[in-house]
Amino acid sequence: MERSATIYVAGHRGLVGSALVRRLRQLGYENLLLKTHRELDLTDPVAVRRFFEVSRPEYVFLAAAKVGGILANSSFPAEFIFENLRIQSNIIHESWRNHVKRLVFLGSSCIYPKAAPQPLREESLLTGPLEPTNRPYAVAKIAGIEMCSAYNRQYGSQFLAAMPTNLYGPGDNYHPTNSHLIPALIRKMHEAKVNGSNQVEIWGTGKPRREFLFSEDAADALIFLASLPWQEFEVLLSDNGNFPLVNVGCGTDMTVQDLARLVAEIVGVDLTLAFDETKPDGTSRKLLDISRMTGLGWKPRTEIHDGLRVTYQDFCENVLDPECESQRIGK
Repeated sequence: MERSATIYVAGHRGLVGSALVRRLRQLGYENLLLKTHRELDLTDPVAVRRFFEVSRPEYVFLAAAKVGGILANSSFPAEFIFENLRIQSNIIHESWRNHVKRLVFLGSSCIYPKAAPQPLREESLLTGPLEPTNRPYAVAKIAGIEMCSAYNRQYGSQFLAAMPTNLYGPGDNYHPTNSHLIPALIRKMHEAKVNGSNQVEIWGTGKPRREFLFSEDAADALIFLASLPWQEFEVLLSDNGNFPLVNVGCGTDMTVQDLARLVAEIVGVDLTLAFDETKPDGTSRKLLDISRMTGLGWKPRTEIHDGLRVTYQDFCENVLDPECESQRIGK
């Protein structure tokens, strides 16, 4: 991507979108198009069409989505499929209509079948049943991949879908019930520390294994993909049975129980973990095969200990009330 290129980051206030903006600016990209939900409702096709026709972005990072953990996906399945389908359909279609050079669509590792062989390869897409707890969200993301593929085949567009593993980092959502695993654990552990609790309850058995990627590393990966020379980018568009799909992860995983202990250590609290086995575990394991990315020359740089420390500091500084200043790391 040329440093002068006009780049639209959809979802720039979210976890990945905010990391993308920070990284793009660090690299010298200043011509960024950033719109809040109040300024641009991405579920409104007329508003999205008007925005693209006026702004004419050359590159698009589609990081906008309705996201959440197991509870949110189970409670609001209709919203997860409806809103995500509308957002991605509007942006992908208008990217084609307005001759966007490249689009990178951010998906999710939940697109893969529940029982697919580990580590998960791109070829596993559509080879079996999905995990029921987040199937509506996964189906929406699969539809986005197919839409990218269809537009590439029919119109010669350069739309690529990147499937990240579980992400965490500064700017995450720490809602008590609607957040993902790491931000939920950070809030739980911090509240236990402040309240002097000696026990934290965690959904499930703690046995499932999960892979985690720092949001800054994910941003690097997306920019890396958008900037690939055409010969390498073209291979990604057609190297998986016409699915323009590539996994983005770190290549290692850990149990939820081990993660919870690590978060407690980072927060600085000594307590007992109580696992509620009446609650769903989700998929038993989700580890991505990232050989395509590493073969291209990309690899993550942030160890999970370091990433968690930065994330907890961001939580204390930007999420909690001002009187929580004493809880900052290093104080």
